[in-house]
Amino acid sequence: MTRQEVLEKTKKVIFDCFPEMQEQNLQENSVINTDTAIDSMGFVLVICKLEALFDVKIPERQWQKLQTMGDVVDAIYKRLPNKA
Repeated sequence: MTRQEVLEKTKKVIFDCFPEMQEQNLQENSVINTDTAIDSMGFVLVICKLEALFDVKIPERQWQKLQTMGDVVDAIYKRLPNKA
């Protein structure tokens, strides 16, 4: 799986969790809690769904370091066993 595929699937999870955001153009530099207005509970929901989808585990102590979409994608991508 490529990093771009991880980004697209991450966006889909966010849009599935928050359908009202589908009009937003999420970019890698989009700041999750300000640009997307996802609160902390919503963020936990998204991370848990992403962990299940990609079968990875992001340690909770690292969650607070995930500020942008790119940060989330990087955290997932580096944990994937089969990268393209």
